[in-house]
Amino acid sequence: MRVALLIAAMALALTAAWRPPTGTIAGTVRSAETGEPLSNVSVVVVGTGRGALTDAEGRFEIRGVPTGARTVEASRIGYGDVRASVTVVEGAAATVELTLTPTPVPIENLTVTTASRRTEKITEAPATIDVITSQQIADYPSSNVGELFARQKGLDYVRTGVLGTGFNVRGFNSAFNPKNLQMNDGRLSTLIATGLPWGPLSTTVKDDIERIEVVLGPTAALYGPNAHNGLVNVITKDPRRYPGTTLAVGGGNHSVLDARFRHAQVLSDKLAFKVAGEYNRGTEFDYVDTVYVGTAALNELDLDRDFDALRGEASLQYSATPSSDVILTYGGSKTNMLSPTNAGRNQIKDWMLNFLQGRFVSPRLFAQAYYTWSSTDSTYAINQRTQNYASFLAAGFSDAEARQRSFREAWTGTKAAGRALSRGALFQDASRRFNGEVQYNASLAGSHFTVGAQLQRDMANSNGTYLLDKNGTIDLDQYGVYGQAEAPFGSSGLKAVVAARGDHHELYGFNFIPKGGLVYTRGASTWRATYGKGIAAPTILNLSMNIFGGLALGNGEGFTLSNGTKIDPLKVETIQTFEGGYRGVLGDRFFADLDGYYNKSKNFISPLINIVPKGLSGGPTVTYRGSTPIADVGGGLVKPGDYVLANVNFGHVDTYGFDAGLSYYVRTGVSLVGNYSYFNFSLDQTDPKNDADANGKVEDTDLPINTPKHKASLGLNADMDRWFGSVFTRWVDKYDFFSGINVASRTHPGLIYNGSPVVEGARVGREFNEGPLGGFVDVDLSLGVRLTPWFSVAGAVTNAFDRKVREFVASPPIGRLFSLEAKVTRAGGFSATPASERAGGRGSRER
Repeated sequence: MRVALLIAAMALALTAAWRPPTGTIAGTVRSAETGEPLSNVSVVVVGTGRGALTDAEGRFEIRGVPTGARTVEASRIGYGDVRASVTVVEGAAATVELTLTPTPVPIENLTVTTASRRTEKITEAPATIDVITSQQIADYPSSNVGELFARQKGLDYVRTGVLGTGFNVRGFNSAFNPKNLQMNDGRLSTLIATGLPWGPLSTTVKDDIERIEVVLGPTAALYGPNAHNGLVNVITKDPRRYPGTTLAVGGGNHSVLDARFRHAQVLSDKLAFKVAGEYNRGTEFDYVDTVYVGTAALNELDLDRDFDALRGEASLQYSATPSSDVILTYGGSKTNMLSPTNAGRNQIKDWMLNFLQGRFVSPRLFAQAYYTWSSTDSTYAINQRTQNYASFLAAGFSDAEARQRSFREAWTGTKAAGRALSRGALFQDASRRFNGEVQYNASLAGSHFTVGAQLQRDMANSNGTYLLDKNGTIDLDQYGVYGQAEAPFGSSGLKAVVAARGDHHELYGFNFIPKGGLVYTRGASTWRATYGKGIAAPTILNLSMNIFGGLALGNGEGFTLSNGTKIDPLKVETIQTFEGGYRGVLGDRFFADLDGYYNKSKNFISPLINIVPKGLSGGPTVTYRGSTPIADVGGGLVKPGDYVLANVNFGHVDTYGFDAGLSYYVRTGVSLVGNYSYFNFSLDQTDPKNDADANGKVEDTDLPINTPKHKASLGLNADMDRWFGSVFTRWVDKYDFFSGINVASRTHPGLIYNGSPVVEGARVGREFNEGPLGGFVDVDLSLGVRLTPWFSVAGAVTNAFDRKVREFVASPPIGRLFSLEAKVTRAGGFSATPASERAGGRGSRER
């Protein structure tokens, strides 16, 4: 460690000693139509990483620019990009005046980085990709950015409460869904043991997000296991391009209160920093889930509907050379909330997430290392704790003792002659993860090449509360190498994209993941045809789960039933996707984004299902987990299993569908957007591994698709000089949902699930079946006004007609939500000292 610190100190000293000559570029950006100054225009010096945003008067100033001939590029959503040449002289300020022309279809100039791990136009990306822009994020008057996912093509969006939102891509949803990889600035933002996205536990503050890129379909060739159904990449703002201060205060019904801030400042031509923080709180919908003890229905014990979250990030950015940066970032969050799971709801208590990330970024080389840690001591499963509590009361214990012991135990028999069972409802976490990555890219003869390598070590630790880890931390190592080549066929507009990845996992050995495609671009239109393979490695929770004293067990070693039936241990799930798509401009004002896909899945990892064929009705029991008697699992306190939830591999299933998005741009800043998605599946009925309920025949109900067949939306968006707002309507078809103990389904004659017939409006196993999800139309509204160039107020209403909408299992019906927000944004901060009066190199120009 001392040697590393010494080397780092020497490197910093050398780069500080070699300070290349620099100067300043300043100027104004105006509209070519009206001549009015344009604010929030991104102005960058091409190839240097230097840039700034224009202020309310259209002015900008970029310091620390290397001397010589430079190219300045200005861009803003709704306008065509423009470039200008300028000569920078040491110690002097070069001026440039730029004009932007409104473009009828602004999205055609939008750039993305996630699909190919490099910057490219969205119209030319070799994948189906949606983008939530910084302007959309800024205009939506709520801290919950998740609401904007409802407006994207191809996503199954759900709201689980006032705070909780989530989404899925192309089927196989679950109350615990790790198949959509979430990243922030190239860093995994997933829980270590479960693989779940951080979601409401995130450390990122809304006002620091530059854009969110959502890739639909497998992206494992470049991003590794579990970039399976899709990938979300949140990209935060560079403090040099987005200096200034933002303060926001908001609130709404359900006692919601939110306060946020972001400040970014350029300290010198080499050093910049940013810091952002948020506190929000509120109260969830007045809803109590049913807990069953036998056939008796109980309310959830000690339900706490209040939620709160404290989060923030800080980043220090050092320019080692004019075209390279060293970035050090820390983030942390602490959250209390309700969360749906496969086994009812969890009461999240003081769950803390932290990360420390170091990155080196240059035009050719990218390298990073980051460390993530997670901790909670008092989170618990409400359903199991309620059942434990009831067992103590039934035996004659006092209410106080029943409450205290219900976190870890259940009671069987009488108080005098019974005994305690290990039925722990408490979830603790002290998990850690280390990741490292290096990537190199280059262009040669018109072709572009990217190669990289990644490593990861997971160190899961539940203190024996929800994992089979009583003997110590569960450590798993994996590493991978990847490469991609993009080669054009002359000037024909056709290019080939080929990518491949080799992954080695400590448990699953080697996996090869290929990808290939053809992309044809002509004018403002692009057609693409791609093939991609994805893999989903079972999570640590899938493999080593031990919840509620054996009610739910990890399937890392397989199971044996008392009738001799063998259930294989989990294997890696694979998916092969064949996809075709079109993205481009039709006429002068239409933008179309269309894709169709066909997926072939093998060894599909199911949600938690009951692996005992007849459940509680006298069928066979589980006798072994691997070679260990079931009574010895988890320290010998698990009774022989007549009801065990586990994840299993299905055999083979094909899924297919298409997504259509059409945008019409009425005028600059005003657009109509319509989306439609279709999804269906074909189950191999000759494969006995697809017989989930073990009734001797394969039926469509054996496979929990958990996805609506149809969904559509229509929206009107406006962002004028002062006014901004939207009207958004979403329709979701009815669909059945099975996940763990959770059932939301129409009646299925003859179908047994968790030991009970599936009947709408009745108890099914340990859960009440309220009926299918979906089957609703929502209308959402928002409206805001910029009272001054730096101060705005806005409001939003979700579910404007207050229909009680059931969007997810173990969650309340969603009623009307409204929010109000006031925000102050100063592009250069609040310093009263003009930049011209400060010492050279002390910061960006402030107004």
